[in-house]
Amino acid sequence: MKKLKLGLPKGSLQDATIKIFERAGFKIVVRSRSYFPSIDDAEIEPVLLRAQEMSRYVEDRTLDCGITGADWVLENGSKVKSLAELQYSKQTENKVRWVLAVPESSKIKSVKDLAGKKIATEVVGITRKYLKQHKVQADVEFSWGATEAKVTSGLVDAIVELTETGSSLRANKLRIVETLCESNTQFIANKEACADEWKRSKMEQIIMLLHGALAASNMVGLKMNILEKNFEKVRSLLPSLKEPTVSHLSDP
Repeated sequence: MKKLKLGLPKGSLQDATIKIFERAGFKIVVRSRSYFPSIDDAEIEPVLLRAQEMSRYVEDRTLDCGITGADWVLENGSKVKSLAELQYSKQTENKVRWVLAVPESSKIKSVKDLAGKKIATEVVGITRKYLKQHKVQADVEFSWGATEAKVTSGLVDAIVELTETGSSLRANKLRIVETLCESNTQFIANKEACADEWKRSKMEQIIMLLHGALAASNMVGLKMNILEKNFEKVRSLLPSLKEPTVSHLSDP
């Protein structure tokens, strides 16, 4: 049997991703300490990986496809194809942002003020590229975590951190100076998988179901009884994904 090797993001996107798949009709079971979930589709072989690493494994064909953030494709410089944008993140359906943040009391007002300063971040490549674009030389160091604490304690002058709502930054009395980039969740694949007719068809089927699940979260089904003479007037007032289903009833 042919198999599609699909990477699912482990970590902050994991729960949201599995819920989307469940709404799309897939049942995924993640067992404790296992990186190989079960799925009720024998043609899919899922693997749990950090979103930060996903694009590298898709590019080198260890995986056929995967779900990750556009930011990590950019950070890794991976040559993969984005087959679809999936509008969801950890907490909301909005895009996330990588932002330059400093303490509220900091004198840093723009990227130009970072010359000679120390910056901590998980996206070293994106940060260095942004600084280069603005002709600013600064010391950029990789942060393994607790990035916000490093700037509030004075270990670094600024951070580049991921934010979805900004609430965590505000709670730590940090101020956003600039946005380096926005990111959303994407379904990526390597060119070999895209060239394989069966794999391409399977990926398109999964994407169609995921898009349907995401679209349905913003829609409701509406049933009503109306007089036939009012049908056209009512239809003109109500938005619809497709033409409404009409069942004619006998007049009382």
